[in-house]
Amino acid sequence: MATSKDYRDFIIEQLGLLDSITYKPMMGEYLLYYNGLLFGGIYDDRLLVKKVDSNKKYNMPESIPYENAKSMYLVTDVDKQEKLKNIVLDTCKSLKNKTIIVRNRCGG
Repeated sequence: MATSKDYRDFIIEQLGLLDSITYKPMMGEYLLYYNGLLFGGIYDDRLLVKKVDSNKKYNMPESIPYENAKSMYLVTDVDKQEKLKNIVLDTCKSLKNKTIIVRNRCGG
């Protein structure tokens, strides 16, 4: 089942407290970016974010976006904009730190 455009629009609206949210369609689903950093996606009308240390505190259930994929966290409080904003910011904080560490190890 692909994500509906109505649900995509709803999630993008809910993420409205953050500047620089973009999305890219991918095989009927949508990848989500904050300031160019991939942090999650919309899969089968569900918002999922990458699992990182800084977003564990939200105690979100794990879910698989599609068959044979790594598990991600399912955001169940999509109607709470402030909490949603904090989840995205915390997720991206860890992802940004991982990117810096990898670049430093590779000499970039």
